[in-house]
Amino acid sequence: MKQKEPVIQLDQFLKRMGLVSTGGQAKIIIQAGEVLLNGVVETRRKKKIKSGDEVTFQDETYEVAFK
Repeated sequence: MKQKEPVIQLDQFLKRMGLVSTGGQAKIIIQAGEVLLNGVVETRRKKKIKSGDEVTFQDETYEVAFK
Protein backbone atom coordinates (compact mmCIF):
# COMPACT_ATOMS: atom_id res chain seq x y z
CA MET A 1 0.00 0.00 0.00
CA LYS A 2 1.35 3.40 -1.01
CA GLN A 3 2.05 5.78 1.86
CA LYS A 4 0.14 9.04 1.70
CA GLU A 5 2.27 12.03 0.73
CA PRO A 6 2.46 14.66 3.50
CA VAL A 7 0.81 18.00 2.79
CA ILE A 8 0.42 21.34 4.59
CA GLN A 9 -2.01 24.18 4.01
CA LEU A 10 -0.53 27.30 2.45
CA ASP A 11 -1.43 29.55 5.40
CA GLN A 12 0.12 27.08 7.87
CA PHE A 13 3.31 26.92 5.77
CA LEU A 14 3.69 30.71 5.90
CA LYS A 15 3.28 30.62 9.69
CA ARG A 16 5.71 27.70 10.18
CA MET A 17 8.33 29.47 8.08
CA GLY A 18 7.94 32.60 10.21
CA LEU A 19 6.88 34.70 7.21
CA VAL A 20 3.73 35.82 9.04
CA SER A 21 2.94 35.84 12.74
CA THR A 22 -0.75 34.89 12.63
CA GLY A 23 -3.18 32.92 10.53
CA GLY A 24 -5.16 36.12 10.02
CA GLN A 25 -2.12 37.85 8.56
CA ALA A 26 -1.54 34.84 6.27
CA LYS A 27 -5.16 35.01 5.08
CA ILE A 28 -4.85 38.70 4.22
CA ILE A 29 -1.64 38.41 2.20
CA ILE A 30 -2.78 35.26 0.39
CA GLN A 31 -6.17 36.70 -0.56
CA ALA A 32 -4.45 39.93 -1.67
CA GLY A 33 -2.52 37.91 -4.25
CA GLU A 34 0.89 38.45 -2.64
CA VAL A 35 1.83 34.75 -2.58
CA LEU A 36 2.89 32.63 -5.55
CA LEU A 37 2.68 28.84 -5.60
CA ASN A 38 4.96 27.35 -8.25
CA GLY A 39 5.14 30.73 -9.99
CA VAL A 40 1.37 31.33 -10.09
CA VAL A 41 -0.65 33.62 -7.79
CA GLU A 42 -2.52 31.47 -5.25
CA THR A 43 -5.40 33.08 -3.34
CA ARG A 44 -6.70 29.98 -1.52
CA ARG A 45 -5.23 29.94 1.98
CA LYS A 46 -6.32 26.34 2.59
CA LYS A 47 -4.61 25.14 -0.62
CA LYS A 48 -2.73 21.94 0.20
CA ILE A 49 0.91 22.05 -0.82
CA LYS A 50 3.40 19.19 -0.94
CA SER A 51 7.13 18.49 -1.03
CA GLY A 52 8.80 20.08 -4.03
CA ASP A 53 6.26 22.91 -4.34
CA GLU A 54 7.73 26.41 -4.32
CA VAL A 55 6.15 29.26 -2.38
CA THR A 56 7.23 32.81 -3.24
CA PHE A 57 6.54 35.75 -0.93
CA GLN A 58 8.25 39.18 -0.96
CA ASP A 59 10.68 38.14 -3.73
CA GLU A 60 11.92 35.13 -1.73
CA THR A 61 11.18 31.57 -2.84
CA TYR A 62 10.93 28.69 -0.38
CA GLU A 63 10.84 25.03 -1.36
CA VAL A 64 8.41 22.88 0.60
CA ALA A 65 10.12 19.93 2.29
CA PHE A 66 9.07 17.59 5.07
CA LYS A 67 11.48 15.96 7.55
